[in-house]
Amino acid sequence: MSASDDARAPTAMVHVHAPAGRVAPLVLDSPHSGEWYPPDFDHAPPRDVVRQAEDTHVAALWRGALAHGATLVEAVFPRAYIDPNRSLADIDPALFADGERWPDPLAPSRKTEQGVGLVWGLARRGVPMYARKLRVAEVARRIERCWAPYHAALADTLDARHAAFGEVFHIDCHSMASVGDVMSDDPGRARADIVLGDRDGTTCDAAFTAIVHDHLASRGYSVVRNDPFKGVEIVRRHGIPSAGRHSLQVEVNRKLYMNEATLAPNAGYARLAADLAALAARVVEWIDARHGGAGPAATRAP
Repeated sequence: MSASDDARAPTAMVHVHAPAGRVAPLVLDSPHSGEWYPPDFDHAPPRDVVRQAEDTHVAALWRGALAHGATLVEAVFPRAYIDPNRSLADIDPALFADGERWPDPLAPSRKTEQGVGLVWGLARRGVPMYARKLRVAEVARRIERCWAPYHAALADTLDARHAAFGEVFHIDCHSMASVGDVMSDDPGRARADIVLGDRDGTTCDAAFTAIVHDHLASRGYSVVRNDPFKGVEIVRRHGIPSAGRHSLQVEVNRKLYMNEATLAPNAGYARLAADLAALAARVVEWIDARHGGAGPAATRAP
């Protein structure tokens, strides 16, 4: 899909990619890889600056998991327009025009303080995203058109797998700049290859985090946990391990697979895509063993 403006809107703001063959209780989502820029997104910085917010190529990188029974939920819209990984209260009231007030209570987080809340006030490099104030009605339309359908699609998919198998495992798929920038909690610091976020062990069974960590480390990647990314709204919202709902955020260093300036895939892209597909296969194998052998992932319908 082109990153250029297109008056012909997609038929849906969310794509749900079904498994190719068997169905496993493994769900992936890519909330930040959307490249279709709505015509009403009149951002002030050049598009190449705004696109630095994207997790470019992430949904495509994980698509090999479909062959192993995973389902993939993918956003079409860009996160800088409205961010599915933020709560609906994570809004900076200073974004709104004089006299306009959000109708519900707000609870701006550290992300909003950094300019990257539900609606981004800053583009990468700290450049103001808009040359004007926003209207409450237009933000409400973004929620109705993009944020709400994304969360509904993800929740419906997770619910279906949980109902079928009694347990569901969810990987929230992201990418990160190779070095922390001025809008992050680790400015100037070189990052590991992979960062796993389970909000300090609260959003999934520790064994799930461990199997992902160990498999990626065995492939030669440097892997750390919860530093600098613990996971935000999506894993917080959907990760309830006591109810058999396990959510883990996986951040992949962009230098592994693309030129961070041009966003073009680099020589490492194919290797990383293959390794992520192998990770999905390993997780499904582990789920089968957890359920007593060649279990529910192989034999039960969604």
